[in-house]
Amino acid sequence: MDFQILISNITNPTLLFFLLGIIAVTIKSDLQIPESSSKFISLYLLFAIGFKGGQELALSEYSAEITYTLIFGVVMASVIPAYTFFILKRKLSASDSGAIAAAYGSVSAVTFVAAVSFLEMQQIHYGGHMVAVMALMESPAIVIGVILMMQFGKESGKNVNWKSIFQHSFTNGSVVIILGSLVIGIIADTKQAEGIRPFTNDIFKGFLAIFLLELGMVVAKRFSAFTKYGWFVSLFAVIIPLVNGCIVAYLSQFVTPDIGNRFILAILSASASYIAVPAAMRIAAPEADPGLYIPMALGITFPVNITIGIPIYFRLVNLFT
Repeated sequence: MDFQILISNITNPTLLFFLLGIIAVTIKSDLQIPESSSKFISLYLLFAIGFKGGQELALSEYSAEITYTLIFGVVMASVIPAYTFFILKRKLSASDSGAIAAAYGSVSAVTFVAAVSFLEMQQIHYGGHMVAVMALMESPAIVIGVILMMQFGKESGKNVNWKSIFQHSFTNGSVVIILGSLVIGIIADTKQAEGIRPFTNDIFKGFLAIFLLELGMVVAKRFSAFTKYGWFVSLFAVIIPLVNGCIVAYLSQFVTPDIGNRFILAILSASASYIAVPAAMRIAAPEADPGLYIPMALGITFPVNITIGIPIYFRLVNLFT
């Protein structure tokens, strides 16, 4: 690994604010981010990413590579929960295994934002269609996870309301805002769009820093929630994402030659959802413990990905060229 890239990533101001959030909770500080402000910043980050992606996509020519990349993303979002379920089933119930598998097959929009920020720091371009890839990878994992619960669980999924599951998967707020912004970015007049460029570009990293500060505080508060499950889930939350990211860093060369796109595919495959999946699992598997799969994704996998994962995947993508 290029340790200069690792050190540069770790000393990134946005990541340092994430660590500050963890420290603030550890020392029992009364620092708080208002919930309304946190929600606004979340919407802003997704809006900015979607809109910029749409603008780039509008200026690029359609190619078969875009189709292949979209299909590849959906396939990975289906394969990852299918194989991780059986690893988890060795130690956990079918409902917990299905919920965790769905979380790790789905994607984290915040990890995507961190990856985009890293690429901008490296001055590496990525395709606007990668925003659509991220949005499409949200739902297949949820469906696969529910199917596996129904197949191997005694109680889970017997009376699953599939309409509600699909509704939560495709109408989830994060999916709607990022897809909607993508479409608006595509159809918006380029000259008119320049008027909001300072809002979508110039202040992006500042808002990201504040958001990661708040996220660090959330991580620190939830980190101890799953310690009762022992070493198995902790090792899973560290190893499996790294394995997924490394495999996709290699396989992606057969789909697209673009370094930025391949890196995004790797980080998406390595990330885990802690927003869309919990919303769906409340309906599909209410007996699955959210105190297990949410802290795994947010408390372990997210920090691992944005600290050591990003430079590892980036190095491998460059190596396998």
